[in-house]
Amino acid sequence: MHSRGDGSPARQSLAPAAARQLATTTKTPPQMQSITSRWLLRVLPWVQVSGGTFRVNRRLTHTLGDGRVEFTTTGAEVAVIPEELRELPPLRGFTDSEVLARLAGRCVQRDFGPDEVVVEAGSPVDHVVLIAHGKLRKLGSGLYDEETELGVLAGGDHVGSHQIAAETPGAWEFTLRSLTSGTVLLLPRDAVGETADRAPALREHLAAFRGEAPGRHNADGERAIELAAGHTGEPALPGTFVDYDSAPREYELSVAQTVLRVHSRVADLYNEPMNQLEEQLRLTVQALRERQEHELVNNRDFGLLHNADLGQRVHTRTGPPTPDDLDELLATVWKDPDVILAHPRAIAAFGRECSRRGLYPGTVDMRGHQVPAWRGVPVLPCNKIPVTAQGSSSILVMRTGEKAQGVVGLHRTGIPDEIEPSLSARFMGINEKAVISYLVSAYFSAAVLVPDALGILQDVEVGH
Repeated sequence: MHSRGDGSPARQSLAPAAARQLATTTKTPPQMQSITSRWLLRVLPWVQVSGGTFRVNRRLTHTLGDGRVEFTTTGAEVAVIPEELRELPPLRGFTDSEVLARLAGRCVQRDFGPDEVVVEAGSPVDHVVLIAHGKLRKLGSGLYDEETELGVLAGGDHVGSHQIAAETPGAWEFTLRSLTSGTVLLLPRDAVGETADRAPALREHLAAFRGEAPGRHNADGERAIELAAGHTGEPALPGTFVDYDSAPREYELSVAQTVLRVHSRVADLYNEPMNQLEEQLRLTVQALRERQEHELVNNRDFGLLHNADLGQRVHTRTGPPTPDDLDELLATVWKDPDVILAHPRAIAAFGRECSRRGLYPGTVDMRGHQVPAWRGVPVLPCNKIPVTAQGSSSILVMRTGEKAQGVVGLHRTGIPDEIEPSLSARFMGINEKAVISYLVSAYFSAAVLVPDALGILQDVEVGH
């Protein structure tokens, strides 16, 4: 046996490293880790918006003024932003910033711990409660004097505001007991009266609010349609009409764009076995679709997280998403909910809570995939729903489709150089450096046709 100079035996055949210089390499297309299932884009029914603008016509709704209040914090001191007091129904539309600042300055801070009573049922409503931080359980009396839970309030909520304009204070119809530690600001009713005595504009505004005819409205704030039923004989039937919103909301299509650049030399010489331009375009389109889903969730103008009605937002009872919490969420969209969307970590947290109770959620077939479900509604992952640094997230439930008066996606098909529905790749030319440019554009938006089509479970803790 021959050996090489280093003592190792001499090779008797061609080495693999040398042989592969003559071999054909089998390659994969370029892989991209950030591609997700994008369930939101798949479950939304897409509506063609030929004019670039989608108008949602609704019945005229009486504004109830149930907005959320925001605060500022300096160390342990919490203060309400004066302009945010306009979210209280009696102060809605009041524009005197100086008077609002005086009212904000009269608020009294109260810190509380877990299981403390902040408001006692039956006591006089002598202040407005503005919740800056923490969670409180709203409790009432049941039919047989047992305690019943009426909901959970959290930061930004407020109670007792209607008593600002009342001539005589009423009594609290419920008890507020804290679930966690937190802070509330109390705006005394007497302070509002004293401020109004010195500010004629506020006094007139409150008097106008107090004297407004409530009108006839249904539970959703819409003007009631007068009907007669169960009558006999020939009574005079009521006359009625359906009033429309004179300023309906309009959604303009948003756009996500980029300029794809490929050198002509690369496109000419390196197109075998895979077309370089096609692969570059394929991955660029994937990135645009991921951004499209992100915008549909998070955009402050039309994103689902920011367009859910305030009355459609509920809070967890403890922190992690429990089966009780998801039942409460489904109750916000009780008319044929189609899908629940949650961050994968929120779905895992819900699974842990089910396991702790010995429950095992079922599964449903969703376009060939077996996905978890709760009460028959599929629970789909969406990593575009953010998880905060504190480990909290949100869970969405939706009814979808135009006929169901649900949530719909908006797009415009048939645009020039379209390569996918509402997505185009338009040739922009070749510059003096021989670089080919393509403008890649995706047009989209989303609309919630009626408020009860979308519900959100907020402040879901996923870190337990």
